[in-house]
Amino acid sequence: MHKISLKDWVILLTIVPTAIISIIVAGYLSYSRYHELDQFIYQRASSIIDPLAISSAAPLLEKKRDSLRTLIGFSHRSQSDIIKSIAIFTKDNQVFVTSSYHGDTHTMRVKAGQNLPTRTQYDDYGDYLVYRAPIIDEFTQRDSTSTLSNSADIIGYIAIQIDKSSVKYAQQDLLVTTSLILLISIIISAIFSFKLINNVTRPIASMVLAIDRIREGKIESRISGQLIGELNFLKNGVNAMAQSLGDYQDEMQRSIDQATIDLRESLEQFEIQNVELDIAKRKAQDANKVKSEFLANMSHELRTPLNGVIGFTRQVLKTRLSDTQRDHLQTIERSAGNLLSIINDILDFSKLDAGKMVIENIPFSIRESVEETLTLLAPSAHMKNIELSLRVSPQLPDSLIGDAMRIKQVLVNLASNAIKFTDKGAVDINIDGNVIAKDLYKVRVTVEDTGIGISKQQKSSIFEAFGQGDKSVTRIYGGTGLGLVISKRLVAEMRGGIGCDSIENEGSTFWFTIQCELNPIPTLPISIPEQLVNKTILYYEPHTPSRLATTEILSSWKMQITCLTQRNEVEQLMSNKEQISAFDFALIGHNVTPAALNELKALVFTLQDLIPAVHLAINSNSPSLHEALISSGAKSCISKPITAQRLSKTLLPATPPEQARLFDLPEKKVPIKVLAVDDNEANLKLIKELLLEQVHEVTTATDGAQAVELCRHEKFALIFMDIQMPVLDGISALSIIRQQTLNEHTPIIAVTAHVFGEEKDKLLSKGFNAFITKPIDEAMLHHSIYEYCDSNLLANGNDQAIAAPTAKVIKSARPTIIDWPLALKRAGRKETLAKDMFIGLVNSLPESKVSISEALISQDVEQLKVLIHKLNGACCYSGVPSLSTVTHELETELKRGIALDDLEPEFFEFFEQIDLVLEDATKFIKKL
Repeated sequence: MHKISLKDWVILLTIVPTAIISIIVAGYLSYSRYHELDQFIYQRASSIIDPLAISSAAPLLEKKRDSLRTLIGFSHRSQSDIIKSIAIFTKDNQVFVTSSYHGDTHTMRVKAGQNLPTRTQYDDYGDYLVYRAPIIDEFTQRDSTSTLSNSADIIGYIAIQIDKSSVKYAQQDLLVTTSLILLISIIISAIFSFKLINNVTRPIASMVLAIDRIREGKIESRISGQLIGELNFLKNGVNAMAQSLGDYQDEMQRSIDQATIDLRESLEQFEIQNVELDIAKRKAQDANKVKSEFLANMSHELRTPLNGVIGFTRQVLKTRLSDTQRDHLQTIERSAGNLLSIINDILDFSKLDAGKMVIENIPFSIRESVEETLTLLAPSAHMKNIELSLRVSPQLPDSLIGDAMRIKQVLVNLASNAIKFTDKGAVDINIDGNVIAKDLYKVRVTVEDTGIGISKQQKSSIFEAFGQGDKSVTRIYGGTGLGLVISKRLVAEMRGGIGCDSIENEGSTFWFTIQCELNPIPTLPISIPEQLVNKTILYYEPHTPSRLATTEILSSWKMQITCLTQRNEVEQLMSNKEQISAFDFALIGHNVTPAALNELKALVFTLQDLIPAVHLAINSNSPSLHEALISSGAKSCISKPITAQRLSKTLLPATPPEQARLFDLPEKKVPIKVLAVDDNEANLKLIKELLLEQVHEVTTATDGAQAVELCRHEKFALIFMDIQMPVLDGISALSIIRQQTLNEHTPIIAVTAHVFGEEKDKLLSKGFNAFITKPIDEAMLHHSIYEYCDSNLLANGNDQAIAAPTAKVIKSARPTIIDWPLALKRAGRKETLAKDMFIGLVNSLPESKVSISEALISQDVEQLKVLIHKLNGACCYSGVPSLSTVTHELETELKRGIALDDLEPEFFEFFEQIDLVLEDATKFIKKL
């Protein structure tokens, strides 16, 4: 937007108002004068013609032309400046006499057909006017009633031609004079305005220019000259300001120079300090490296003897023992487990502190993971007679992708703390969640207890390392104080949060949230036991959270439930035998105490005659107590917390004896030879004993050099290799075995106490096929054997062990395509699970084939890795060994960075295997 300058404002406020006012005044005066001139000529003409009309009446009656000519001639001469001609006309419109024989009598005559004028009137012809006035006979006697008439009293009329040129000249002169006066006024106003502009705006413009120069840094600029009035004060102010700025700039420059000198000195000091800090940083890194090496070595040194203690304790527990011996050995195992837990906490904290904790993303079952965790924690709660309940929201999807191990670790920390700090009451665990984005689920786990609680002052320190709510807590309850801080960091790694609400001496509520992806290929749908649909069940449970959790499970099975919360309600219902006999099942939840045991037995004894199947759920895992309650009439007795899987097995009819016998047969040993290498005598003895329970032959070596020598002369199906050994370590031994022995393709599994993620990656990158952590877990050892051994050997070695009923043993047209015994084995001999997993794989194969083909066409290696990895995981447990093998090989080659063009033969075989599986699956599924 254009801004009006001061000069423009001066012009607008001086010249424009003056010009407008002058124009208005001059216009008004000119108009008034112009109108007055017009009126003047009209009045003058009227004052001439009216007396002439009166004076001409008598001579006209007497026909005296000379008298009339003399009269009008005198009037013409006396008013010659405006009169051009005077004429008198008779009644019959004829010229009687005229003052000028050259006058235009035709114009002055009344037009033919018009009446004679009865009063003075005029016609305007532009340059002249023609006035006409009647000549009336005033001398004829009339009576009082007579009136003037046009024909009787008018004897003629007089006409005067008036010249308007003089009036027009006066009017023109008026306009010219007014215009000149107006122009002179505007010029005078403009002169004064420009004078004002010169005296005001030019000095101001020079000040603006000077200020601009000062703003640009030309502080020496000044305003010169003598100005008028306030402008002179303004000039002096601007000059003083420029002087002050100049002084300030000089002072600032001196300060900058001094600061520069100081800064250079400081920079020199900083450089010295940076060198010192760099040296200190290197020392700290070296110290951190030493710490990491120390932790790794400590892990190995501590886990190695623990491996022997725990392993041999478990082995001894498998033998016949007295109750006292078994109790002592179980105490040893628990103590060693607690020590191992403390070591794990310290190592986990170190990894989190170093930022080297790796969070995995693998498919898992949230319900299975939680139930497995609480099954391990339940005995400690039962020992304190605490009610332990678990509720998993029915809306929570079961198949997720995340790090199940770390989720269980956080849950174990919170639940074990709740049990530890609760002496009476209950520990209630609630798991819920909601969708926060496409294929992304937020899981919330809440652990509520009725324990000692936490004060407001203690809340601020419970999530700090080596900190607990109270110093006396460590002495009373034990612990390292690392559980919660590890949980907090693990939850943060899983994009969640953790918090606590507590009232001292009333209880605490700990919660944590994590984000998991929804598994696009669910492992198994949550099935409804068809035998229980519409069955009636009497459910008695005083504990509200347990009752709510179990009721949700029963409702999801579409059972008809009658819930009771008070003992008197049960007794009242028992009095109506017709009503209570209508129930198919009774489920009694009870908090067993010595005082209440007889009461519970009496209740069971009464109900067994009224309800066909009475089942108990108690907060104890004592076998003797379970047997005592079953002997009192209960059909079964399970330990709390009640889970869907455990409740389903309890309520459903028992497995037929023949089928149970088939599935309970002991497993045969796998006919393979295995090499175990370890420098620790106890560990070597333990792993040999564990392996001999599962394989036919085990060869041992005490160091890497001995293992290499054995591998040069014998071929083994599997090699379990320790890492830290004298003479030749495990990594060096692996390299030699791969290149110079008969076992270049033999799967080699690392067995070490090193648990750092980078150590695991390092071992796998060196060529190890898998990784087992000490202390050795039998399940992991078993899994490794079945993962890396030939499936045909496994099937031949376990035909009787995995035999299913004859009607269900279905063979494919191509045995190597679909291996049903292998599927049963991988599913833990659970026929329904194996069937569902196989059908899920078959249903996903067409879509997987299309997606992988598209990724191949677009050369999207990363997408191929993801798709092949997902399919590999699904094939491992579905009894398709050929497809599983080629998928595993493809995933391995892709991870090694092999080009897609070089993998073309493998992809041809891969797609062929998919087609073969789909072809055989059609007939195979029909027989299931």
